[in-house]
Amino acid sequence: MNIIVVKDNAAGGKKAFEIIKNGIENGAKVLGLATGSTPISLYNEMIANDLDFSDITSVNLDEYVGLGEDDDQSYRYFMNEHLFNKKPFKETFVPDGKNPNAEEETARYEKIVDEHPIDIQILGIGVNGHIGFNEPGSPLDGTTSKVALTQSTIDANARFFANEDDVPRFAYSMGIGSIMKGKKIVLMAYGENKADAVKEMVEGPVTTHLPASALQNHTDVTIIVDEAAASKLSNK
Repeated sequence: MNIIVVKDNAAGGKKAFEIIKNGIENGAKVLGLATGSTPISLYNEMIANDLDFSDITSVNLDEYVGLGEDDDQSYRYFMNEHLFNKKPFKETFVPDGKNPNAEEETARYEKIVDEHPIDIQILGIGVNGHIGFNEPGSPLDGTTSKVALTQSTIDANARFFANEDDVPRFAYSMGIGSIMKGKKIVLMAYGENKADAVKEMVEGPVTTHLPASALQNHTDVTIIVDEAAASKLSNK
């Protein structure tokens, strides 16, 4: 793992954008994208730069079950607002949260992952070590599936909703095995509340109890962290 410590999330976004820009200039065609507050600084850099994305395909990690693209809490809505409406892509894929048939939707989306091999996969990490919505206990070779969110993830996401009862309890998510198919992985983490997860991801054993630890088995991973998120690493 290549670990880059930056001053703050704005600096992290610039560093992540440099990696994407270099990748595209060297032939990358498919980006795996994430939602949440962590990648917003990266998306701001992508929008501000004149780099052309009109020949780039994006494949998003996940979507809440039950929410459609017109719902302002859906991840499709988030991506439209923070990137796609301002920076045109060739194609953009997000799981269909309105499809009630989980078996059908997860098979459809895993096929998309296989048909569009991801050159650079962007990730965040949850305080419990989840990547995508792969919560502790998720199989390290898992494919796209319908997952039940843990209470800690529901609590973390509640700030985006009017009240906790509105937070969806399930999501469609690329599995850890799906994520590991990406040729290059860039994970960003900011803030002291991510420090324990970052330490276990980098220095702990590979275990289903800390899903992000699976990245130790990938050949090309860059971790971008601020000083707070890096504070518990033995070798910074």
